[in-house]
Amino acid sequence: MDAGPWTFEGEIARTGTDGAPITLVEGTDFCLSARNGDIRPGSPHGLFLLDTRFLSQLELRVDGRAVEGLGAGVDQASAATFFGRADPSLVVLRRRSVCRGLTEEIRVRNHATTTRWVQIDVVVDGDFADLFEVKENRVERRGWYGRHVSATTIHLGHQLDGRSRATLVELGDGAAVKGGHGSWRVALEPGGEWATTVTVSAVVDGMPVPRIAADHYDSWSAKVPRVQSSDPSLEQAVAQAAIDLGSLRIFDPEFPDRAIVAAGAPWFMSPFGRDSLLTAWMALTVDPDLALGVLETLARFQGDHVDPATEEEPGRILHEMRFGEASSLSLGGGHAYYGSIDATPLFVMLLGELRRWGLADDLVDRLLPHADRALDWIVHHGDRDGDGYVEYLRSSPAGLANQGWKDSWDGIRYSDGRVAAAPIALCEVQGYTYAAYLARAHFARAAGDEATCRTWTQRAEDLRAAFNHDFWLEDKGYFAVGLDAEKKAIDSLASNQGHCLWTGIVDEDKASAVADALLSPAMFNGWGVRTLASSEAAYNPVSYHCGSVWPHDNALIAAGLVRYGFVDHAHRIVRGILDVAEANRGRLPELFSGIGRDELGVPAAYPTSCEPQAWAAATPLLFLRLLLRLDPWVPRGQLCLAPAFPDWLTSLRVEGIPLGGRRIDVLVDGDQTEVRGLGDDLALDRQPRAPITSLRLPA
Repeated sequence: MDAGPWTFEGEIARTGTDGAPITLVEGTDFCLSARNGDIRPGSPHGLFLLDTRFLSQLELRVDGRAVEGLGAGVDQASAATFFGRADPSLVVLRRRSVCRGLTEEIRVRNHATTTRWVQIDVVVDGDFADLFEVKENRVERRGWYGRHVSATTIHLGHQLDGRSRATLVELGDGAAVKGGHGSWRVALEPGGEWATTVTVSAVVDGMPVPRIAADHYDSWSAKVPRVQSSDPSLEQAVAQAAIDLGSLRIFDPEFPDRAIVAAGAPWFMSPFGRDSLLTAWMALTVDPDLALGVLETLARFQGDHVDPATEEEPGRILHEMRFGEASSLSLGGGHAYYGSIDATPLFVMLLGELRRWGLADDLVDRLLPHADRALDWIVHHGDRDGDGYVEYLRSSPAGLANQGWKDSWDGIRYSDGRVAAAPIALCEVQGYTYAAYLARAHFARAAGDEATCRTWTQRAEDLRAAFNHDFWLEDKGYFAVGLDAEKKAIDSLASNQGHCLWTGIVDEDKASAVADALLSPAMFNGWGVRTLASSEAAYNPVSYHCGSVWPHDNALIAAGLVRYGFVDHAHRIVRGILDVAEANRGRLPELFSGIGRDELGVPAAYPTSCEPQAWAAATPLLFLRLLLRLDPWVPRGQLCLAPAFPDWLTSLRVEGIPLGGRRIDVLVDGDQTEVRGLGDDLALDRQPRAPITSLRLPA
């Protein structure tokens, strides 16, 4: 197998230097453009369907000049309005929507006091480049290209390796069409307006791609809880999170009611195991059905045989599923790569958490065999050498060198800057595995299977004891990022250990030191916790995983801090990340630079960050849960709710939280907390969940 797209180690294409690009998303399709609406050739811009760029140029010229962009508003995830001017008296409005193609209404208005003759041109082209060619700046024109016109339609065609692609651009009445240009010469009276509509459709192997608008977003939006807060930035971030997650959900035509979340736009509009699982966990306060769809879809493609080329193994949960030249319109037509060390334990963790939120027994029973297969993979494949730890080592040069969430080639470093080589046992993966073992023990306890319960409880306790001994760096006061091939500590100060707090594997006598290390000046840059401390040799504030700040990473760290009772530490993270969202119109980027807030008073962007991105979008939703300290255990008839607010938050109202088949409202105003819709079968516990023992079973 040739090197796969997941092994690319260069920098992905920069999406623009004149301000953030506009990204419109509908399902797996997206459009990337400049802020004046132009899709510019020679850039990563384009209309992408089925992982192919069907339109690589769509430029508007008025009297031979590009329109000066004055404002761009994203009306919803798949639609935007661009406002600009061609000169002081000619203004232009472009209203664009994406849905299995593109529709754009163009309006030119004359605000001069005299009649003007105006020349309007639309220039289009399509290079039919593969998504990864665009993303990785390696587009080459291959195969046959053709173009012909008929009436007001431009037909762009491409053939390669027996496959054909075509783009049909319909320019509306009155257009004079030649080559890739559509032109109009119009007289505009004072206050007059001219308008046309451009429609772009795709054809694959002679069959039009159906342009059927789905109502998935509307149904999602209707059930998102309503949030009111005394802090406008929190309210804005939650609202934007709902919009972004709604836009990133994708559906398999074979299971049209089953949603799974894509990793992020523009480059990752497909399922990623780890991303989807963590996003679904963080979004439980909004939609547990999303978690169910993620689990069902990943279970459908769970590994069933050994394939070194794709790293598939029996029971393993996939890392990434891509669509491309060999795919159909179904998820089933994609090809999968399985090189993830953490997606498999996270699968079991999410199933356990979903049961705590009140998932029906029949759904658990249906997915539990997949959880058992996942656990079998952990024990017999994930633990490569039988030492009790889960390690990764790619089975093919085409696979990922690093297979945790920091999956860049240089993402795991020793304190002296050296890049660690696999096999590596990451600290957070041991935490995920610990929590997965305990989740299975709880399932067994609920079923009355005490023998199975004891088996998995003992595995969890053995792992916890070994982890706290082998990964703890006594002289440094924090946990190693991982253990290398010789079981020596990878000793850099990094954010990974915050996930260990989240999963509960950290002994209580070490938690305080971990909390202080994570919020130390070397780690906390004023906006969030860096991936790697500024004191480390490999620190680079604009690296992908060695000094940048990731919102989702911070959300899980904050969750771990709250779990162990370090509420003030968590509140510092929440405040910093919300400030980043506020500086970015409510939307959190995938990641941003690790430069300190004391050095630069605004959050510095990372050049190729995805927006919207799934687990970044879900971050404010997990913040809601942390601020409320909301922790349900529906099968036990219990809801822990113990709001702990920082001084910048005095009131919070969340209406419509889905829980065990009902929706509850939580209203907090100062010291007063009210819960509505709880029912008689759930008892309200106004104490926070115990830091560790809530996941452990009694002896």
